Formats: sequence, C-alpha cells, structure tokens
Amino acid sequence: MAGRSTAGSRSPEEPGRRDLRLVPQDRYPSWDEVYRDNVGWVYALIFGKVGNKPDAEDLTAEVFVAALKPLRITASVAEVRAYLRTTARTVLAGHWRARMGREITVIDDDIPDESGSAPTDSAESRAPEHVRAVLSELPERYRRILELRFLQGLSVRESAAALAISVANAKVLQHRALRAASALNIDLGL
Repeated sequence: MAGRSTAGSRSPEEPGRRDLRLVPQDRYPSWDEVYRDNVGWVYALIFGKVGNKPDAEDLTAEVFVAALKPLRITASVAEVRAYLRTTARTVLAGHWRARMGREITVIDDDIPDESGSAPTDSAESRAPEHVRAVLSELPERYRRILELRFLQGLSVRESAAALAISVANAKVLQHRALRAASALNIDLGL
C-alpha cells in the first residue's frame, strides 16, 4: 500500500528482523516492556552458564518472577538491568548450590549483548567438554552413578538396580560423586 509505513511490523520476508521500541524518558512504560527488552540478554547470560536450554528457560523465568515484586516500574532502564543482573547471579547461585552443593557462579561485569538474540540449540557451549573432563577424572563407580542419573536420566531406584546396589547406597554414592565432581570442577578450573 502506498504511503503506509511498515515500521515496527514484521514482514514474512524478514523473520529475523527485530522491532525497535521507544522507551520514553529512559524508563519502561510497563512490566511487559521490562520483560521484552531484557529477556534476550538474561536468557543468553544464563544459557552461557548452565549450557542447556531447559534449565536456561526455567532459570530465566525464575529471574523475572523473583524481580517482579521488589523492582519498581519507576526505576530507570539502567537500574532495571543492574537489578536483573544481580537477580540472575542470585538465581544461578541457588541453582548450582542445589545441583552441586556449592555456589560456583561468577558473572563477569561485561555488558551482555543487548541485541535480544537468544542462543539456539546449535549455540556453542563448553558445558559438554567440562562434563567429560570432570567425569574422566572420577573413580569408575562415581562416574557411573552420575552418568546413569544425570546423563541417562534414570531414577535413583533404576540406577541402583543397574549398579546392583541398594537404593540407600546409590544415594550415598551419588552424593559423594557430586562432591568429588564439584571439587574436581574447581581444581580443574572449569
């Protein structure tokens, strides 16, 4: 149509094009805008730390839920981003504490890419290399229980049966293996 502007709309020919949004007076007009403007970089930051899409999606949602109540909508864009970054650090620390029994999250002070493009499934992640390095250093029984539980997704009961040990022994073995893996992770500088 002649004379009609298509600014801000996506055409089917440009699926990767990102809409630009005006944020008046360096403040967000609504919670929706806070989410839309920040979800991409928060997800990218978390995905870079956890290395898998499901956990990154869950933790990103947790960051926004945790930030919703204490965050003021009247805060500046810079204040909102700083608060979300701090909340992401806290959420990641809780995630690793629950998974490994120890906080191991470090978020650099680098400003994240604000292009809003989230990593895809094919994004480069060093997590598989880290897992292989740590597992290769563990004793056979520790390595095996962790592979069964976390790489193959078996329950404690199924893992115990595969190893021909009791469920209680499998729980203890898993706990010790996670502690050893955590210590190795730090020792190897991963």
